[in-house]
Amino acid sequence: MTVHSRDQVSRAGEPWQLAMFRKGLKKRLRLKALEKLLKPVAPHERCLLLTCGDNNGAMNYFLRELGGQWSWADLEDHSIAEMSALLGDPVVHATEHAIPFADSEFDRIVVIDVHEHVDDPRIVNAELARILKPGAQMIVTTPNGDEKKLAVRIKNLVGMSKEAYGHKRIGLTADEIEALMRGNGIRPRNTMWFSRFFTEMLELTINFMYVKVLRKDDHGQGEQTQAHDHGDDHGHAEIAPATAEQLRKVKTSYRIYSLIFPVYWVLSQLDHLVPFKEGYCVVVEGTREA
Repeated sequence: MTVHSRDQVSRAGEPWQLAMFRKGLKKRLRLKALEKLLKPVAPHERCLLLTCGDNNGAMNYFLRELGGQWSWADLEDHSIAEMSALLGDPVVHATEHAIPFADSEFDRIVVIDVHEHVDDPRIVNAELARILKPGAQMIVTTPNGDEKKLAVRIKNLVGMSKEAYGHKRIGLTADEIEALMRGNGIRPRNTMWFSRFFTEMLELTINFMYVKVLRKDDHGQGEQTQAHDHGDDHGHAEIAPATAEQLRKVKTSYRIYSLIFPVYWVLSQLDHLVPFKEGYCVVVEGTREA
């Protein structure tokens, strides 16, 4: 499947995870950034993707298309079964204190939005450095931790603070990620940003509707469903359907969103008019020192 095909309308009969991915603004931008930093991936290279709950397996699916031999791990277990079924591979349940792989096992590690969910990012970062080969590549993505940014202030005003996203912190700045890497012998090489103001605001409307409206009714009336905050160590709150059952409960709203998604995509292109360098999502690539 080519990069171009992922931008097309979802296909009849394809897995629901892939169909949802095609209608995600930030997820597609994130994949584009990761592809730029990862390519090319040699067939023999051992690769790991570590996530923390906001993952239904679609990102794993598309990263695997780049090549290499991939392993998967998540710090939460509620969607692991469905992720495994989609991928046809086991997905490991990890913790920030113990990622169950051998020392120096991986040539490449991709970490998507994990550090903002854990109590001490230094701990999970040390584990990641442990399983990364000397000279190997690590890529970390997080929300931008700059609290002064306009979209962050707007989120707080409408009740979509870091707690609504299940975060211990808003995110991390590029400087903070780079400092974490250096503290574990990983030399930062490239820093990128994506998702500027308009995309962030469009995503906010989707997340607000799901968290504050569709999941607010404790009685499950209509297609509204009780909030499903997992009682794990991270206090993570779902901001989008992560399982087929969660998607089924909001199927009517999802169909409506699918119809208006082309409008959302066009509006997101207004990001090109924003002159600021830093976006609302940070990507830092580094290499473990020999």
